[in-house]
Amino acid sequence: MSARYDIDGLVSRLDGIKTETNPALVKQKSRDFYWYSPTLKRQLDEVSGDVVVSPKSRDEVVRTLEVAFALGIPVTPRGTGTGNYGQAMPLSGGIVLDLSLFNAVTEIHHGRVVAEPGAVVAAMDKTTRADSRQEIRLHPSTYHTASIGGFIAGGSGGVGSIRWGGLRDAGNIISLEVVTMEASPRVLTLTGDDLHKVSHAYGTNGIITKVEMPLTPAYAWVDVIHGFDTLREATEFANSAGEQDGLLLKELAVVAAPVPHDHFKRHRKYLPREKHLVLAMVADFALTPYLAFAARHRGSELLFRNDTLAPEDAKGLPPVFELAWNHTTLRALRDDPTITYLQVLYPFPNQVELVTRIHERFGDELPAHLEFVKFDGKVTCFGLPLVRFTSEERLDEIMAIHEEMGAPIFNPHRYTLEEGGMKQTDEVQLAFKREADPQGLLNPGKMIAWEDPSYDYRSGKTFLFRGLAEA
Repeated sequence: MSARYDIDGLVSRLDGIKTETNPALVKQKSRDFYWYSPTLKRQLDEVSGDVVVSPKSRDEVVRTLEVAFALGIPVTPRGTGTGNYGQAMPLSGGIVLDLSLFNAVTEIHHGRVVAEPGAVVAAMDKTTRADSRQEIRLHPSTYHTASIGGFIAGGSGGVGSIRWGGLRDAGNIISLEVVTMEASPRVLTLTGDDLHKVSHAYGTNGIITKVEMPLTPAYAWVDVIHGFDTLREATEFANSAGEQDGLLLKELAVVAAPVPHDHFKRHRKYLPREKHLVLAMVADFALTPYLAFAARHRGSELLFRNDTLAPEDAKGLPPVFELAWNHTTLRALRDDPTITYLQVLYPFPNQVELVTRIHERFGDELPAHLEFVKFDGKVTCFGLPLVRFTSEERLDEIMAIHEEMGAPIFNPHRYTLEEGGMKQTDEVQLAFKREADPQGLLNPGKMIAWEDPSYDYRSGKTFLFRGLAEA
């Protein structure tokens, strides 16, 4: 693909900025966790950029975009590549803009932190805890490796969402600095509703160069696991616990048997194979009332709490959030490569009943995994159920059945913004792309509304970006 672009000219004009053209290293930096999906693995396995550019400052980002625009070379930004949908993979080749070296925490104040986009979330938390006993509100289960810019551009919520909702909820991002893709790139500061222009836009309409996020007081979090004989009992308990406003929780998930015993190997001795689990992170001061609340709930059995373990037993155990969100999928995939997953919303107020009906319908083909969150201010749950994959046709059928039963699917087997989201054009993001990326050089192929304005989302067909089809 490099014959299509003047990569030598680019590298020459970017003298002083770190670049890499070794094909093996470029391909490595062109990957994310797309292989969670058998569909994306089939479609994207051969995708690679032509050069990795690794700026260390905003000025280097501006210079890179200016040269790329002049040469007509597409740019796909990435943080540390922990996404799951191919959103950081360069469908048209060109530049992989690796922002992982642009990673300083620059300011800490009461209630907020300012950082460069490549800052790893765990490193930010370590810094803010040491400086002011504060922590980030929300983070993905890839806390120890994910960058804050990548989380904002590609994520939607995660650990902390039971308390704070999603990234797009008002107040969960304070401001973003963004560089446009033009002949003379502009540096813009976005706040308020303007944040929606670039949050969860996969870097299709601007490169994030500074992030200002809210902080909350830091707590010592206790990992607690309860077991239940039925999925219904576990779901009812988790839903009820999430509604207790006085209990400070950071993570609240349900994982159906036998998945935990089979795949959470370091915790296995605590997890009976027949038990459906509720996983929770509880602030230390709220632990006693949480345990008392659980003891009153039908069928609950306390299986694990990490604050009572001897040091030799605690050593090597991952935190409970690394058993949740898409770490659940990852642990199962390591043991069984035929497993994949879905992303489902069980809408309030009938989420418990809907979870029960759907999982009774599918049985062992679709082991349940629920993440309880605040969604539009109400406690409900998202599903990240495991799927025992047999064919892409059956996978589509399973998703269609969910939709028919009233559980919307956010399709993790598509690489476009619209197909993986609400299956409609985001007019705000499209309008900003027209303004900030007039030549369509930022992360081509990920925004259907730009590539094919007449695309029919109701067709049931998969959008295939022409650049990928050519490749």
